[in-house]
Amino acid sequence: MGEKAIILFVRNPILGEVKTRLAATIGKENALEIYKKLLDHTRSITTDLPCDKFVFYADYINEQDIWKNEIYNKRIQDGEDLGERMTGAFQSLLGSGYKEVLIIGSDCYELSQQHLEEAFEMLQRTDVVIGPATDGGYYLLGLKEPTPELFTDMAWSKAGVFSETLSRLQNLNRNYLLLPVRNDIDEVEDLQEGWRLAESPVSALLREPASRLKGLGP
Repeated sequence: MGEKAIILFVRNPILGEVKTRLAATIGKENALEIYKKLLDHTRSITTDLPCDKFVFYADYINEQDIWKNEIYNKRIQDGEDLGERMTGAFQSLLGSGYKEVLIIGSDCYELSQQHLEEAFEMLQRTDVVIGPATDGGYYLLGLKEPTPELFTDMAWSKAGVFSETLSRLQNLNRNYLLLPVRNDIDEVEDLQEGWRLAESPVSALLREPASRLKGLGP
């Protein structure tokens, strides 16, 4: 075991249960294809990252998927809401001896391995590292010690998550550094902001203007 670890919070790629806001406009099948591409991207930027890696699944552990068992430790998210699940994930790793832990989801297509390495480097110089997202949340959080105050009674999926997190850090007298603002893929408009795809079964669809995408149904 090293001193650094990254937590990947992912959903199991099940039709109708991922990217539901996208699915409302471009259909469940297209939303699932997009999510699979996001998972592939997240795997590609973390496989060679110099740290221990933990995939926390939302529903069940899949031993035969894109996350190779010899590279990724696999666990289940535990808790009633996102805050409890994140608290538990951080506590489990920081409590087992890791000194620096990052957590990301699988929604930020603009994120690269270099960005993650920079986040670890920044975490050596401060208490907390945050990557703010354009939707008012954050795409990355780095901690050196469990901080449940950042996750309790938080209005997740609302625009104020990032600002509320900063306010709580200030109240806790914790130092923090910020990464650049980046885009999460949650809404159909986000495809035009942050998606760069090579040829794929959905690449033509993803290049359509947002106005066209809004007209597509399930």
